[in-house]
Amino acid sequence: MTFRENVMAILHYEKYDHFPVVSFGYWNETLEKWAAEGHITQEEADGYAKQGDNSPADNSVMKRLGFDFNWNSCLGTANQLFPAFEKQILEEKSDGSRIVRDEQGLIVLEKPGVVSIPAEIGTSLMDRKSWEELYLPKLQWDEKRVDTDYFKTLSSLEGREIPIGLHCGSLIGYMRNLLGVEQLSYLYADDEELYVEIIDTIAGLAYRCVEKVLETGAKFDYAHFWEDICFKNGPLVSPYVFEDYVAPHYKKITDLLKKNGIDIVSVDCDGWIDRLVPIWLNNGVNTMFPIEVGTWNASIAPWREQYGKELRGVGGMNKTVFARDYQAIDEEIERLKPLIELGGYIPCPDHRIAPDAKFENVQYYCDKMQNLKM
Repeated sequence: MTFRENVMAILHYEKYDHFPVVSFGYWNETLEKWAAEGHITQEEADGYAKQGDNSPADNSVMKRLGFDFNWNSCLGTANQLFPAFEKQILEEKSDGSRIVRDEQGLIVLEKPGVVSIPAEIGTSLMDRKSWEELYLPKLQWDEKRVDTDYFKTLSSLEGREIPIGLHCGSLIGYMRNLLGVEQLSYLYADDEELYVEIIDTIAGLAYRCVEKVLETGAKFDYAHFWEDICFKNGPLVSPYVFEDYVAPHYKKITDLLKKNGIDIVSVDCDGWIDRLVPIWLNNGVNTMFPIEVGTWNASIAPWREQYGKELRGVGGMNKTVFARDYQAIDEEIERLKPLIELGGYIPCPDHRIAPDAKFENVQYYCDKMQNLKM
């Protein structure tokens, strides 16, 4: 069986012959460190930085480590601002930091040497006037948003080695990218009508892009959404608001997917997602990725107990053990075994492997997982 066939068998609770060992990429700084230590070549580090997941460079690094494939194998469309804003430096400070309007119109503070998400300061989307003049024209349907010629080449599953997903976009997480967390919260209270209009516009465009892709006859193993609207204490958006205004759009898109034979639908939402899980399940999303071990020890086990086999999962592997020792890795694998036995679940480091990871530890994990007997 191919990696793809094994993955689809696991997610459908069917027999498989090899449990896949999957990656979700690395920080560029991680590969730079490994190249300096002589574990990989500088060409591989540079190639991954330029080409990303499932590129020849990534495949080469995965082969050295022992991963089977990178889970990030989704293909998408131009379902966001089209065109995006031109990045603009608004102010340069004496300490080298800069206030910038980014490609989404968000005003952020960039600090030199900091590779994490920049701090939000404000947004260009302040009211209905800015929405209608600056944003709405960039969120209209255009045939150029979908490369139909390319998607037509995906009309068959024959010979496919790894699962390929259709990225369906983001129905409210992208709205957070445009507004920032603070303004997203204020807007619902200040102008609920505009709040709902923005959701409807973004979600409607996502639906149209998915529809156009499927009209080409392209075949996919699964579909995927991105949200990132939760943090360590719960959702950044009221679950009641999410259910009232966002969930119907999920249902519309997942119904379309099912009509086209796609029955595995996942969502990437970081943070403590428990209050949103039942809403996603009720509206056609049945696979959670990631499952953040985090500070609250997230796991598929309590979800499975509560929701049954309809809920699948990918993720939930505590990558912090890569910075420790073999014993820590052995203990993590032992923790994962009963979760794997539940079926419908594939462990994966939830996020990019960080620079504190030791190359030999990642190799050890992959070797142990490759020889795992379940």
